[in-house]
Amino acid sequence: MAVSIKTADEIEKMRVAGRLAADVLEMIRPRVEPGITTGELDRICHDYITGVQHAIPAPLDYHGFPRSICTSINEVVCHGIPSDTKKLKSGDIVNIDVTVIKDGYHGDTSIMVEVGEVAPHAQRLIQVTQECLYKALDLVRPGTTLGDIGAVIQEHAEKNYYSVVREYCGHGIGKVFHEDPQVLHYGKPGTGLVLEEGMTFTIEPMINAGRRHTKLNAKDGWTVTTRDGRLSAQWEHTLGVTADGCEIFTRRSDENF
Repeated sequence: MAVSIKTADEIEKMRVAGRLAADVLEMIRPRVEPGITTGELDRICHDYITGVQHAIPAPLDYHGFPRSICTSINEVVCHGIPSDTKKLKSGDIVNIDVTVIKDGYHGDTSIMVEVGEVAPHAQRLIQVTQECLYKALDLVRPGTTLGDIGAVIQEHAEKNYYSVVREYCGHGIGKVFHEDPQVLHYGKPGTGLVLEEGMTFTIEPMINAGRRHTKLNAKDGWTVTTRDGRLSAQWEHTLGVTADGCEIFTRRSDENF
């Protein structure tokens, strides 16, 4: 596993890219309401990234992905493709996943958004999934292992009678969108890669209300859903390991760590 240690200059570039990605989510969140299509959300984000931020939406044309953001609704776990015909309706939950490239470096982050009036069980899934992310972020510092991160996520999810998706995971990030290490959201404490200052990666737990198993849409080659059709939620941040903890590059203004 060839994990790159970023220089101070690279960290600064990732800081900028992360802030831009967070800004996109803060901009689009109020636009998520019943009746809007996910295609329209994609267009708004694309125009903002390219026209206002003078940056590049990383997903567009990445291995053939056709849009600039991912929109994953209800039972869609990840990589949902925005659609000009798919209108959001009250009661939906949607993950909006944004990755911005600025000066060659990536900032990758996602949030869950409730559309209109959402059922309490869906709200609870969203909350617990965010707690899984925050508990993992609390552990990040030199000497922590990737197994520690996976274990705290798995423990909190399963304690709340949810399951952790295993086919998809967090990842190293920098000049390259997806690089080593793979950051699993399940595992055993004290195992795996030991974190060092200067490592940069994402943590992005995907938590299912039902069973952990997923299926890939064979027709579009991207959309991943829960196999049992039950809800899934995800939150994501890009971070860098510091001397005594971590810096969350994609931190939003409503977050207080």
